[in-house]
Amino acid sequence: MTQLLVRKVENSVAQRLKERAKAHGVSVEEEHRRILREAVSQPPQRKQSLIEFLSDPARAVAPSVELDLQRSRQAEDRATGI
Repeated sequence: MTQLLVRKVENSVAQRLKERAKAHGVSVEEEHRRILREAVSQPPQRKQSLIEFLSDPARAVAPSVELDLQRSRQAEDRATGI
């Protein structure tokens, strides 16, 4: 088994970890292992582009705005660094 050492953890974070471990009836180390296990078991989330965000009907961010998606995607795909 590998060991991990985490340095420079804020006191407030360490305190919350202790409280969480106590609430779950486990040691701080076990709670830390559970948190790490859960974090790495979830697939990484892909960031949504602005076009996807605005055009998502579930959000209805800008329902009255008409988007020229084809032109916008072309501009978004350019290597502009933006």
